Amino acid sequence: MLTVQGVAARNGTAVPLARRPVAVVAGLFAVLVFPVAGNYGLTADELYFRMLGDSPRWGYFDQPPLAPLLAKAGSVLFGDTVWGIRAPALLCGLAIVVLAALITAELGGGPRAQVFSAAAAGTSGVVLVMSHFLLTNSPDLVAWCAVALFVLRALLRGDGRWWLAAGITCGVATYAKYVVLLLPVTLLLALLVVGPRRELRSPWLWAGAGLTLVISAPNFVYQAVNGWPQLVMARALSEGVWTDGLMFPLDVAILAGPVVAVVMVVGLVGVLRRPRWRPVRALGAAYLLGTALVLAIAPSGIDYTEGYLVPLIAAGCVLVDEWLARGRKRLPAVISLFAVFAVLQVVVSLPVLPARVFVRYPASSLTTETIGWERIARQVADAYSTLPAGERSRAVVLTRNFGEAGALHWMRDDHPLPRVYSGHNELYFQGPPPDTADVVVAVGVAEDRLAQDFRECSVVARIDNGYGLETTEQGRPISVCRGPRASWAELWPGYRLVGAY
Repeated sequence: MLTVQGVAARNGTAVPLARRPVAVVAGLFAVLVFPVAGNYGLTADELYFRMLGDSPRWGYFDQPPLAPLLAKAGSVLFGDTVWGIRAPALLCGLAIVVLAALITAELGGGPRAQVFSAAAAGTSGVVLVMSHFLLTNSPDLVAWCAVALFVLRALLRGDGRWWLAAGITCGVATYAKYVVLLLPVTLLLALLVVGPRRELRSPWLWAGAGLTLVISAPNFVYQAVNGWPQLVMARALSEGVWTDGLMFPLDVAILAGPVVAVVMVVGLVGVLRRPRWRPVRALGAAYLLGTALVLAIAPSGIDYTEGYLVPLIAAGCVLVDEWLARGRKRLPAVISLFAVFAVLQVVVSLPVLPARVFVRYPASSLTTETIGWERIARQVADAYSTLPAGERSRAVVLTRNFGEAGALHWMRDDHPLPRVYSGHNELYFQGPPPDTADVVVAVGVAEDRLAQDFRECSVVARIDNGYGLETTEQGRPISVCRGPRASWAELWPGYRLVGAY
């Protein structure tokens, strides 16, 4: 049996979690993210999730069901507001901060290393973004961290039952994103390459893999029955996107933050080379294998590997803490450097600046998406209100994309509008307007498309977010059209849009 000071023994226990210091870090993290959660508005994805959440399904054309369910749950439990819809993301962020500390403890890190790890993870770009915006990545990142913790416990404690916990977590996580399956696949390959290979003979490991397959099976049944729509989406998302992977290291530095990225690299090297972590070398090898697979198959998919980062950051914090212990004078300089870059990460990742300042110096494409939806809803409502009373009863709203559809659906109580339709991704399968709808307020739809399908069309406004900020919507037409030239069943395929927002 392996017994190494400071590391969980094969038949022992890890360093205890420093509950109070880690709780303080988690509380500070909540204080940091909570006040700005309602700033600006929702992203296109969040608006889309909120719209899908009103008609929950087992699966959707472009994603599993968990994110829309979380958006709906947030709106019900915490209020149908920007903050309420994002509350589940904040809870995911808190879970990641605590899991980072638990992973550090499992690797033998003491209280200071655990605090470093929780703080480094909480101020990394990826965790800040996933904790503020409700994305499919938000619960996905929690799952990756939890699986890493359970794998470490299985390998370091010699207790194969933790493979069951890892398998269950992977299976449940497929309802957020299918990419979580990259983790068990690369871990199995890494165990084969760097060991310990005896784990591959463990019945617990294969029982855990079986649980993953059983729990995730309904997802794949949905895919098979519906013609594997996730593959259609993957092809659409990859069209016109090319990169040779040379920017990958820079992307990692942006995701983690410059200082935290250095800590992550230290952790990766330590996991691969330190004798005391020999039982868990597979974790570092899995990251390298996963990165190689992503670069080979989808070079632009940097977010597919972000789940590996937090465990490596935790390992790096253990080593940095040991380095600091050998020279106490180093601590103030390291903390100062970390604090400076942490503040920069917060400013770049979160909407802490007034909107009028941000639009002059936009730093985040996600934050850019959140600005202007209220004004768009008001413009569309104005266009609808100008219709004669007889036409309003027969009118519908038709949007080009799910962001516009989600915004108008969510704000319909404040801006009375008829039913909203869109051909973008899952919304296409909710069907076309009824044939009684011979008047359309079209939002963002190309004018030539409308001229082809309607006898009469006129542009009544141009979308204006009020800041002059360049967005997907800015300057697109709001049109009123009458007299469709064919039935909606015939026209509907022309409005289908597959791909990202």
